[in-house]
Amino acid sequence: MKVRKANFTDFDQLAELFDAYRVFYKQDSDIEGAKQFLQERTERGESVIYVAEEEGHLIGFVQLYPLFSSTRMKRLWLLNDLFVATSHRGKGASKLLMGEAKNLAKVTEAAGVILETEKTNTVGNQLYPAVDFKLDTEHNFYYWDVE
Repeated sequence: MKVRKANFTDFDQLAELFDAYRVFYKQDSDIEGAKQFLQERTERGESVIYVAEEEGHLIGFVQLYPLFSSTRMKRLWLLNDLFVATSHRGKGASKLLMGEAKNLAKVTEAAGVILETEKTNTVGNQLYPAVDFKLDTEHNFYYWDVE
């Protein structure tokens, strides 16, 4: 298994993984929409995607978006998406992908990587502390939807 930065030849396989990720989060399946979304983010330089690959097949990915911290006066990376195909879980792909996310923060001299996950995401809530992410219990998370 190897982890590398995604390239334009990956979008068909990556779209299938991204679609499965979205379905996991209770969204309707839309593989063509997923492919278009990923291509647009990449073409516009709006995200960085790393893929886990085994025997020529993509088995997982992590997608990060650039943000900035005004108080730290540095870039931050938002780890927005992490997914490994069900058939390949438990083999270390998530930890390798998280390692690439952390390395991206280091090489871009960012302040760090932030993420959120549902409280019910048992696997993620075990993974993140295992790869040295700390749970923020001091801040409230708020959001506002346009709809």
